[in-house]
Parts: sequence; structure tokens; C-alpha cells
Amino acid sequence: MGWFDFARAPSGTTVETLRLPLFPLNTVLFPGGMQPLKIFEQRYLDMAAACMKENSPFGICLIASGSETGKAAEPHPVGTLATIGDWEMEQLGILHITARGGRRFRIIETQSNGANLLEATVELLAAGEPAAVPLERQRLLPLLQRIVKDLGPQRMPEPHRFDDAEWVGYRITEVLPIQNLAKQKLLELDDPLARLEILETFLDQRKLLG
Repeated sequence: MGWFDFARAPSGTTVETLRLPLFPLNTVLFPGGMQPLKIFEQRYLDMAAACMKENSPFGICLIASGSETGKAAEPHPVGTLATIGDWEMEQLGILHITARGGRRFRIIETQSNGANLLEATVELLAAGEPAAVPLERQRLLPLLQRIVKDLGPQRMPEPHRFDDAEWVGYRITEVLPIQNLAKQKLLELDDPLARLEILETFLDQRKLLG
């Protein structure tokens, strides 16, 4: 199978699938997010080298069971495509990269190769219809604007889409001091307006909104 493949679903809709390597981590990457990674295991060094050579993505998933090192971990079924932006190898065998989040995907099946690198066939999930931030949720914007300013362009690069409910929800979620499983649930949520409502309730309860 090539990198991209298109399959016809029983309903007649087109399902876009992709075969790619997975990088299970104890973190959640969101579409449009930036994630610095330190890579030192040979399987992931080889994966990163292949992705850079072929200009192809890999998948980042939150670990459901297992650990980041050693035997291949079991990932949660929904993850995010990642492409490699900046990279640097300060010393032999240690690679620093910045991964940028792309589209979400759902795992169809996985298999582990001889190097304990997980490979998966995934279904790419469609982005939601563009939705403006509703008037009643715009209380979230001053907080996010402060966060973007404080973190700077390396963590929050332009374009800043403060009028896009999905972008606003992802950016707030990724910096919240909450458990990764809660972030995973918010990643899996398809409705960007429902995500904003959940975030507003959470922040209100902690008196973090003006």
C-alpha cells in the first residue's frame, strides 16, 4: 500500500486511508500544534530519517498501555498526523525535532515490525466545518491571546485564528494542566463548539476567566 489510499465505504462515501509509522507518547498532539521531541531510540531515529527523506508524516498517539521505550506500546485509537519541521542532532544518536500536528486519524489496524516500530493503517478524519467562536464563548479569547503572547512564536506560530472555534479550542486544550486522558477525549470530540463549552465550564469553575 502506498502512503495514501482511497477506499469506498459501504454508504458510498469516500474514506481516505493512510499507512504510516506510529510514535506512541505520553502526550497528546493537536492539529496545528507544535511538539518538541527528543529521539534517541534507533527505531525512531530510522523513522524520522525516512520521514524527512520522503517528506512523509508519522502518527503521534497517546499511549493507552505500555511505555515510550522498549516494547511497542498500545496507542489510543485516535491520533494526529505529524510532520517534521525544525531538527537538530547535537550529538550522535540524539535527534531533536519539532513535530507539527496535521489532521486527526483513527487507527484501523496496527502491526509491529522487527524493530518494535508500530505501523498502522489509519482513516483520516475530516476537519469540522469552519465555525466562528460564538459570542457567548468569546470570553475565552483574552486568555488565549495572553497565552499566545507569553509562549511566543516558537510554540504558537502564526497564523493565529482567533475567529476559528476549532483552532481556539485546540490551542487552549493543549496548554491546560489537565490529565492526558482528558486531553485525549477533547481531541476525539468532533464538535468544536462543544469543545469550547467544556473548556469554558472548566475554566469558569477555576475562576480563570474574566
